[in-house]
Amino acid sequence: MSRFEDTALASGFVPDLLLRRIIRSRVTGLLRRLDRLSLAEQSDREAAVLAALESGPVTTNTDDANRQHYSLPPSFFEEVLGPRLKYSSCYWPAGLTELADAEEAMLAMTAERAGLADGQHILDLGCGWGSFALWAAERFPAAHIVAMSNSAEQRRFIEARRDKLGLSGLEVVTAEVAGFTPSRDFDRIVSVEMFEHVRNHRELMRRISGWLKPEGKLFVHVFCHRRHLYPFEPAGLGGWMAQHFFSGGLMPSWDYLLRYLDDLELLDRWQVDGTHYARTLRSWLDNIDRRREAVMPILKDVYGPDQARLWLAYWRIFFMACEETFALDSGREYFVAHYLFSARERARAGQATR
Repeated sequence: MSRFEDTALASGFVPDLLLRRIIRSRVTGLLRRLDRLSLAEQSDREAAVLAALESGPVTTNTDDANRQHYSLPPSFFEEVLGPRLKYSSCYWPAGLTELADAEEAMLAMTAERAGLADGQHILDLGCGWGSFALWAAERFPAAHIVAMSNSAEQRRFIEARRDKLGLSGLEVVTAEVAGFTPSRDFDRIVSVEMFEHVRNHRELMRRISGWLKPEGKLFVHVFCHRRHLYPFEPAGLGGWMAQHFFSGGLMPSWDYLLRYLDDLELLDRWQVDGTHYARTLRSWLDNIDRRREAVMPILKDVYGPDQARLWLAYWRIFFMACEETFALDSGREYFVAHYLFSARERARAGQATR
């Protein structure tokens, strides 16, 4: 997207109906370009992407990603997200209409599929604003839960909520996933929409395999495309998203993580069609519109009075773009994937000697 197009779209003068048409055109255009590649071209493109990912560090652009999302105070997300501050896809079974209930539904689904139980040692890897860690600490009071985030602001927020609720079994740590070394092993490791911020998944999954107890399991929730894998690069695919919201990010494919089963064994996987995420994003957009008077002072404090309206437009476009992406083809192109892994015996033995 050119600077002129960027400014025009963010001006506030382009109607939402037209914005959505532009977004759909860009997303479908991207997919057409990828689908038109011959089998050999697709294989070469994916091989080049994989080679770059696997030869690099676990994460990149973490400072940019933190600035893009977490320079904003929790008060912004309290206005825009649901009461649990779940900054990831919710679940909307038939008859459910409220964002708060959709948050609860996905949190419960996550716990069920991960096999959480009271008394376990649980790691929430990339915990965000603590939606899952706090929920799990309430539901499983005898569990010991470690919530890991690379944001000190998030740690302070979660600790304040934890202390208010009297959740003695929840510990919050600030660390970069690339350098994180837990002091103990876990019965369950849960990661919700953090793997998309990782580049070298082979190395990360090798490390995670060594953090699991012998019967431990890893549950991963990611968004993905049914077929195509691509990084978000400012000058490449997903350029606008990379520049403003998702530096260093990755769009995994449905089968992508299955490449990295040297140290982990896949036990099960599920799809949650993209309409659930689209509806979640529409709820966030509705909230930012409905609560604009509360949101604007926050944006002025963070971005400055001269940039607040621009960033309001950016956030609206971000939510709209993601909504239209996940709504494409009734949620069958882009969707949420759930994976359940266990550590291979030889991987645990190898980790013990490292």
